[in-house]
Amino acid sequence: MKERLQFFAKAPEIMKAVLALNKAVDECGLEEGLLHLVKLRASQINGCSYCVEMHSREARRDGETEQRVYLVSAWKESPLFSERERAAFAWTEAVTLIAHNGVSDELYARALQHFSEEELVKLSVALGMINTWNRLCVPFHAIHPMPAAKAA
Repeated sequence: MKERLQFFAKAPEIMKAVLALNKAVDECGLEEGLLHLVKLRASQINGCSYCVEMHSREARRDGETEQRVYLVSAWKESPLFSERERAAFAWTEAVTLIAHNGVSDELYARALQHFSEEELVKLSVALGMINTWNRLCVPFHAIHPMPAAKAA
């Protein structure tokens, strides 16, 4: 795949604002590991290979096990995730796919069992942020951060 456009070069001022929000999300106080996992899950849903690779690599770098990284896409069937992580994944899927069914009262109540209202706002902003990155990387074919593997 060939890169279509370098969005940092074409719109540097707005990308500075995107980077500032990204920094705020990374420093918002939610667990770093949780942020890696929800960013990975949203990127899987959105089909963003750039972000899937990057967040998988960053999660591993910061201590996440390979097994848990591999099983993020099958979190509902895996016993490896905590109830808080499961609530975050469910929230991630609903918010990322918000046009499909919105966010139900049941899911909202379940999320509040594991996150304070403040944390739920922070998680939602984090999801908005990764969805923004996905919506930049996918249509503009962002260059993958690592050399591409040879196709079989």
